[in-house]
Amino acid sequence: MRLFTALWPSEAAVADLSAVLGGNRREKWPVPTEGLSGFRPVPPRLWHMTLCFHGDGADPEVVAARLRAGVSELRAADPGFVVPPLCLAGAGTFRGVLWVGVAPEDDVAALGPDPALRRLALLAGADEGRFRPHVTVARWSRGRLDPNRITGRLNDYVGPAWSVRSLDVVASERHAGKLTYRTVCRVPLDP
Repeated sequence: MRLFTALWPSEAAVADLSAVLGGNRREKWPVPTEGLSGFRPVPPRLWHMTLCFHGDGADPEVVAARLRAGVSELRAADPGFVVPPLCLAGAGTFRGVLWVGVAPEDDVAALGPDPALRRLALLAGADEGRFRPHVTVARWSRGRLDPNRITGRLNDYVGPAWSVRSLDVVASERHAGKLTYRTVCRVPLDP
């Protein structure tokens, strides 16, 4: 069982982006996939924003306790702390990954991660220099997708906003060859 801390987009945000991407049907995707080996859309039910990957040996209770303590400390230091409403916006690539960004509703053009999201990622244990808020929507094994070839429909995409209510400790497991994510602990952010 692999553990990570995540934020889940709302059902409305997932449905909207899924409609833009044509669901799991590669031929309907608004990005050119020719020249990419092993291209596969990530099923919308698995879309999430990872704050921190904890690995195979992490104990969910230890991770959850650390998150609870961190949220308490954050609230004590900054009682007015809130995560602004977020939306899925824009797109980009990492090696073998197509992602859609996660940004505050009122500043989708932000050049860096929202300060509140950065605080949550650091609280979860993320590497500050590598954190980039995003949702992975497709993967491939070989080839390169030029970010400049992403159509305007996805590059200029801004989805409906949602509110972050908790940090979720999620287990990634394979059952009969199928990847599943299961929330094993939810740490509320509301005071």
